[in-house]
Amino acid sequence: MRKPQPKAEAAAPVKRARNSGKTKAAILVAGRAEFAARGFEGARVDAIAVLAGANKRLLYHYFGNKEDLYRAVLLDAYQEIRRGERALSLDQYGPVDAMDRLVRFTFRHFLANPWFPRLLNTENLENARFLKTLPDIQALHSPLVGQITTIVERGADVGIFRRDVDPVQLYISIAALGFFYVSNMATLSVIFSRDLSGIDMVQEREAQAVQMVLDYLRTQPA
Repeated sequence: MRKPQPKAEAAAPVKRARNSGKTKAAILVAGRAEFAARGFEGARVDAIAVLAGANKRLLYHYFGNKEDLYRAVLLDAYQEIRRGERALSLDQYGPVDAMDRLVRFTFRHFLANPWFPRLLNTENLENARFLKTLPDIQALHSPLVGQITTIVERGADVGIFRRDVDPVQLYISIAALGFFYVSNMATLSVIFSRDLSGIDMVQEREAQAVQMVLDYLRTQPA
């Protein structure tokens, strides 16, 4: 008679390693969407957790409270656009081409990320009260101002650009050309009976933004 074989022990459940970086990134993306759509007061942490596919307790563990999460979303949004600007490597281009690329990048960043203008609108409605508490925000913008200053100086040195240009004012104008178009696209489309989201209109607007900035900078009309 055959002896009964011992039963195989049940395999221990495999614990999946928690990818904290991936989870944090997902929470930040979900936070962008929720805060941009509903503002700070209207946003709900429960909704962000569901959208991120994360446990709410984990969200609090990584980011603290709702205010801290909102600050993290704001900082991440600014860091993203600054990374994109650095990746342009504008120093390797002539001053006209470098400015052209900066204007186009800024315009396209707002266009590709419509949550960004909405998030900025939310913070402006809050009178920038959260932005004021971010210790790294001014240092984050300093390289951009320096980069614009260098481009303008290089252009002035070869007689192409004016020298009396405030780099901060110039960047505000560059950002405004993209921000206003994207943030007001729906209302402007109705007012002027044109679909401003159409590719032809977008390309025309981008080209005009570049031309306006370069015409302002040039010592002589093109």
